Amino acid sequence: MRLRCAILDDYQNVALKLADWTALKDKIDITVFNAPFASIADATAKLKDFEIICAMRERTPFSEDVIALLPNLKLLVTSGMRNAAIDIPAAAKRNIVVTGTGGVGNPTAALTIGLMLELTRKIGFENARMKAGQPWQSTIGEDLDGKTFGVVGLGKLGQKVAEIAKAIGMNVLAWSTNLTPEACAAVGVTYATKEQLFSQADVISVHVVLSARSRGLIGREDLRRMKPTSYLINTARAPIVDEDALIEVLREKKIAGAGLDVFPVEPLPLDHPLRTLDNAVITPHLGYVTEETYRRFYVETVEDVAAWLAGKPVRVLS
Repeated sequence: MRLRCAILDDYQNVALKLADWTALKDKIDITVFNAPFASIADATAKLKDFEIICAMRERTPFSEDVIALLPNLKLLVTSGMRNAAIDIPAAAKRNIVVTGTGGVGNPTAALTIGLMLELTRKIGFENARMKAGQPWQSTIGEDLDGKTFGVVGLGKLGQKVAEIAKAIGMNVLAWSTNLTPEACAAVGVTYATKEQLFSQADVISVHVVLSARSRGLIGREDLRRMKPTSYLINTARAPIVDEDALIEVLREKKIAGAGLDVFPVEPLPLDHPLRTLDNAVITPHLGYVTEETYRRFYVETVEDVAAWLAGKPVRVLS
């Protein structure tokens, strides 16, 4: 019997182009969903008949309640080897196999630097003005050489961003809950307390994993400790930063601006206040959205489905 397979949230309509699905064509019927689901009810209604679901990161959540409404689900594949939006214990109770894929490099590092350059040099802003026929030059940029870059979280991604910031000529401070001066020295950056980092850095970038401990890690007090000329960049996860407090300091011009690629609700609602703030640069969660990363995701998704159909699942998450 042929099984039904859903590919979710393929916004750019590339899932079937970036991987060869032909080896599965005699075993599964594929349905591609290119747009976000309107609601959880919409998602479960449309997915209830599928045995296989291929999810793109955390775009569609699979909580215990959602899983309970998918009676036919047997295999759930996620891009990446970590997905906080999937209740893996709930899936296990239902004997649903959850598998993942690898990724490619650190594409989010480049986006982080891009957001910093847009905030400080207004490249996209001036490009739009020129194409609209506006008067020549309207902004004065900021030189990053000699400025201080603050990294919240010095894992693989945080280290990569710190390396690029140093190459630009910036001094780098780092802090996270368990970070030590010795770990900072090992990668050539300076350890700072949380208070020192937020009060001294000209640009602060967030690179910690969302967890119960990191949720709300950056609060109103931290944001108000920042210099009025400083910027906050978040390409990690939105709940790490108190959104209400961030909007507050942006509206009051307590900080110079923010570069954000992640939001509590995605897609970001059209009436969200961040869409109206001239000192916020916002992008639609592009951190991992590169052709190289997508190709790896989808090629290994095909491998995961084929292995499961053969009774030998690979990259199983538990």
